[in-house]
Amino acid sequence: MLRLMPWLLALLLLAGCAAQPVREPAAELPTLNLTPASLGRELAWQQRLEITVGERSQTLEALLEIDPRQLQLGVQALGQSALTLRWDGKDLQQTRADWLPPGLDGARVLFDLQLMLWPVEQIRAALPKDWQLLDAGGQRRLLYRDVEILSVDYPSDRRVVLVHARDHYRLDVSSVPVAEGTP
Repeated sequence: MLRLMPWLLALLLLAGCAAQPVREPAAELPTLNLTPASLGRELAWQQRLEITVGERSQTLEALLEIDPRQLQLGVQALGQSALTLRWDGKDLQQTRADWLPPGLDGARVLFDLQLMLWPVEQIRAALPKDWQLLDAGGQRRLLYRDVEILSVDYPSDRRVVLVHARDHYRLDVSSVPVAEGTP
């Protein structure tokens, strides 16, 4: 059931490996807390996630399922369960492997998922003051006080590339609907 979110795990693994610069508290990524129903559709994807930090890359496999009641994500690395998430719009439940970097947590993965997948209007309505989401030409850009924090590109309907300028990582996610991904 949970095999579709490798892009999130890879993102988090690389982000945990990146140097963590000192930031002012207001510049921390906001929490969107968007409900699964607000996505406006159901999906079940098998994904391959490649996360790159500097010269270092890692590929992960994931399963992502979202319906109006909940989001479920399972991420595997090297055949081992790395992260599972369950989000019902109120409570975030997660199980993490002990070997994951401390900075890689479910809240960060949920934020990235929502930024990549949810409708722009939903995201904009959830952003706090000083945060802005621009959407044009197949690209989303998240800004804090007019400084780009990250961008999301959609090179095709099955591929998403997130580049986090502030935390210096890149996440490249390729997705296949579960029905097409099964032999």
